[in-house]
Amino acid sequence: MSADETKVEAGAEATAKDSSTKEAAPQKKKKKWPIVVGIVAVVLIAAGAGFWVWHEQPSFCNAICHTPMDPYNATYDQDAGVAGIDKYGNEVASTNGMLAVTHKANESQATCMSCHVPQISEQITEGINWVTGNYEVVKTNTGALVPTERGLDQLTAARGIAPEAFCLNEACHANDDGTAMTRKDLVAATADMERNPHLEPHGETNCSDCHKAHRASVNACSQCHQDADIPEGWLSFKDANEVTPA
Repeated sequence: MSADETKVEAGAEATAKDSSTKEAAPQKKKKKWPIVVGIVAVVLIAAGAGFWVWHEQPSFCNAICHTPMDPYNATYDQDAGVAGIDKYGNEVASTNGMLAVTHKANESQATCMSCHVPQISEQITEGINWVTGNYEVVKTNTGALVPTERGLDQLTAARGIAPEAFCLNEACHANDDGTAMTRKDLVAATADMERNPHLEPHGETNCSDCHKAHRASVNACSQCHQDADIPEGWLSFKDANEVTPA
């Protein structure tokens, strides 16, 4: 092969290489898109998961929806079995009388959303009320304002369940065999008390008449019966009325 032929062949090979390089360039650029999409997807999933976890924490309720929620956060963040404060700023001998504390401390490690199960219709109504300021508050003993207390009837209205089913269900208060507790089961569980609080000699009562989440629970029987047992951290009916804002 002559020198001229060699140069021509070498030139042709170089041109072919340049052509293939130019054609391959767009392909390399296209390969970056799956990586970018994958990264964006991972970031969105992580952000969504983080938001969902935050959504179930008291700080979310305080920051986004309810004003003001600081006193409620203060009760939830306390340890169980110690002296503390209730949502009204009152000192309590033991935080064991507040369900927000004891339910967080037990095996279920309940959060706000464990009890305050949101329904779309309820959230829309509450959102409108919050934006328009159409909600009631009471002034606490420390001068702070907190939303008025809600009973089980209000907590369960949007969910369409009976107030008693709010607490007595397989996920919360169940028997040893896993079935939901009934009123009869409760009566049997407290049968050793001198005055059984789960009997209803004066008509139907709700769990929330005695059991409170963010303030000391109250033995409603003590309204009439002075010998009614007052558990640790609980209040008598008289004492509860003295520390509860009107």
